Amino acid sequence: MDMPLAGLDNITFVLASKSPRRKMLFEGLGFPFEVRTHEVDEDFDEALKGGEIPIYLAEKKAAAFQGDVADRELIITADTIVWINERALNKPADRAEARDMLKEISGATHAVFTGVCLTSAQRQHSFVEETKVSFNALTDLEIEYYLDAYEPFDKAGAYGIQEFIGLIGIQRIDGDFYNVVGFPMQRFWAELKSFL
Repeated sequence: MDMPLAGLDNITFVLASKSPRRKMLFEGLGFPFEVRTHEVDEDFDEALKGGEIPIYLAEKKAAAFQGDVADRELIITADTIVWINERALNKPADRAEARDMLKEISGATHAVFTGVCLTSAQRQHSFVEETKVSFNALTDLEIEYYLDAYEPFDKAGAYGIQEFIGLIGIQRIDGDFYNVVGFPMQRFWAELKSFL
């Protein structure tokens, strides 16, 4: 079977992410990849704003692979944040922080930014994708149910768009749905064509 993009059959894709949602999205592409990660702290300078943050973190994750990229390998690193009220909501540390995040996005519009860094042995390219998400007002009961029934602690902004809170709460999405799931697949494909 011919690959849908010239040169793909000569590349080993390495998804440098522990996210089960990113893994699921890449499985949907239908071609082989492996998962390989390095531990990287996710601290960033508070002077960074919006899309600057996930780009910085994606490139920081890519830097951990320096000297560890084989010929014909493509390392894909990424980071996603929720941006609201001029601050980043990353993964909540505990239930109380998750509750506070959900209350903050309730009845408001926020931006989801994903920074992606593509690294080969020869070069590197980064990009950021933005999607705006508008939530209806959430009741305390809805928030507590979600915190009890789901696992929001590994998700930026403490929610999964494909779970209860997203299904009943999201009023409107402007941009790439899959970016909110955790990876901007359409933009990735377009950038991959240019990169190759």
